[in-house]
Amino acid sequence: MVRSVISIATLSCMVVAMAHAQEANLYETTLRPILEKRCIECHNTGNTKGGVNIDNYKEQARVVKDGAFWLKVLDQIKNRDMPPSTEPPLPDNEYEILVKGIDSVLQSSLRERVPGHVVIRRLSHTEYQYTILDLLGVEFDAKSYFPSDASGGGGFDNQGGALFFTPLKFERYYDAAEEIIGQLRADVEKWHAIVPFDYKQTWWQRLANWVKSLFSDNYREINAPEVAAEKVIVPVATKAYRRFLREDEKDRLIELFSSVYDATDTLSNPHRFNEAVAQAFKAVLVSPHFLYRAEEEPRVRGVYPLSNFELATRLSYFLWSSMPDEELFSLAYQGKLQDTLVLEQQVKRMLADPKAKRFAESFAAQWLGVSKLLENTQIVDPERFPEFDMTIRKALYRETVEYFYYVLTGSRNMLELINSNYTFVNEELAKYYGIEGVTGPEFRKVDVTERWRGGVLGMAGVLTTTSLPTRTSPVLRGKWVMEQLLGVSPPPPPAEVAELPKDEKSHSAVGLRKLLERHRSDPACFSCHVKMDPLGLGLENFDAVGRWRDSYGSVAIDPSGVLADGQKFNGPVELKELLLQEKQRIARNFASRMLSYALGRSVLFTDEPALRQLEQCLIDNNFDPQVFIATLVKSYPFRMKINDFRKKVDEII
Repeated sequence: MVRSVISIATLSCMVVAMAHAQEANLYETTLRPILEKRCIECHNTGNTKGGVNIDNYKEQARVVKDGAFWLKVLDQIKNRDMPPSTEPPLPDNEYEILVKGIDSVLQSSLRERVPGHVVIRRLSHTEYQYTILDLLGVEFDAKSYFPSDASGGGGFDNQGGALFFTPLKFERYYDAAEEIIGQLRADVEKWHAIVPFDYKQTWWQRLANWVKSLFSDNYREINAPEVAAEKVIVPVATKAYRRFLREDEKDRLIELFSSVYDATDTLSNPHRFNEAVAQAFKAVLVSPHFLYRAEEEPRVRGVYPLSNFELATRLSYFLWSSMPDEELFSLAYQGKLQDTLVLEQQVKRMLADPKAKRFAESFAAQWLGVSKLLENTQIVDPERFPEFDMTIRKALYRETVEYFYYVLTGSRNMLELINSNYTFVNEELAKYYGIEGVTGPEFRKVDVTERWRGGVLGMAGVLTTTSLPTRTSPVLRGKWVMEQLLGVSPPPPPAEVAELPKDEKSHSAVGLRKLLERHRSDPACFSCHVKMDPLGLGLENFDAVGRWRDSYGSVAIDPSGVLADGQKFNGPVELKELLLQEKQRIARNFASRMLSYALGRSVLFTDEPALRQLEQCLIDNNFDPQVFIATLVKSYPFRMKINDFRKKVDEII
């Protein structure tokens, strides 16, 4: 009893002392000594377990500089994942000091809000394809036409750091402009919707205009072809550039039109007006103002708000993967998009528009990893699973997209991604799953009697892409659950650790559970596998292509498990129920991924205040995605920019 009173008194004194310590040396005086005693023996320059070296951080300034890393350290300590279960746990007083102290150091550095950098970036192939469709009405398969792009740091193909421009790509963009405008001109109805007239001059009109030009200082005003051309070229260029054109930009486009028009013989080409307009359109499509999403950097220092047109562009490419429509453009022109109520109304309108399915597809397919289902590569052994053909692959991909779109706009509860009593199938996929009563190629929502099928963990697309070609992989599936749903990334495996035996007979004879138990008996493997393996083993009733099974040959499957925190489950239904208890982690992960997608860059430490707000928004609003997205587009990082480059230039000058 006396010892408990002393411990409480000691803890209270230390917490009070910590609260009164100067923030400048809180880390050095209070936190570093505990880390040296408890952590640095295993995380130093000579012994970087899990690739982590804490010994390098001897000053508080460096901790703040690498704030994102220290947020992960804080999370590991807060959840008592560190020290690992093989080491003595932190005493309660040291645990409290580290958690509160590290959080205090990090939060004190975030008092001055910084929106982070969003670099100029090229349209992704998806964005290019939909922008062409909305601008000109032409269906163009950009992903097949252009060299492929890698995904960026956030795992999405719209990340500025991955959207490089090469000479080969520029040639392809030039060729694409030729092909797109060629398709447009071949469709008379679409061409006339954009160019509603074919300007032609009689010989005497041409003579009269030439005579007038001799006595006029402004030939363009009386030269009818240029005036007519401006009426069709400028509106297209304005939409393509996603802002109003400057006078010099207008002049260059009309000059190009004139040069082509004047160089074309009327007799050899009676439609020279259309030909000249087409050349101007091609110039628009290869302009950097079209191919790049650029935001002006005014001559101001520090943080400043985006312009209305830039905000309209961020919003439209976030939710529609395309340029702003007439309503967004009009609101930007009127200067109304800075009004948060207007932003909320636009989010509601845009999510109700069918174009929101583009967002559902682009975000969900990349986040959940099912994009590879559409790639022309084998992901399962065709001899072992001959029924897993491209038709099924496309159906599984579509199931994921339709499901996410319904959660986004129908049920409006993101937790149903984890668990529900329904899915989306057509006749082909219903037969694959063994669901009766579904006919026709259209996808529709169907209730499932087997609760293990509802949610992403019951989707064969997810289950297949987290398997090996010939068998399941509880490690890959467990890792996927940790990373994609909970936002927890295990460290890479040690180089010296052997893989599981590849002999399929041993899997059938012993079962993956026994093989994994032997594998993680190695102390170097235990700390990670004790978290991943139970999650994956809970899904072992699903085979390598996502179908239900009860055994490996003659060995019955045991889908029970114990999570790292001691909670027990038996099978995928109970596993999903336990995952739903991790609301804080799910909210944090979802907020981080969608903020990264919306901004086109990796999440930074300076985004932490916005992330916490978004995380809490989900929890407070029953994981309603529309309320969440409205909060995101009103957030500081989405609406603001920083111009410290201009500041550095001014300081040098």
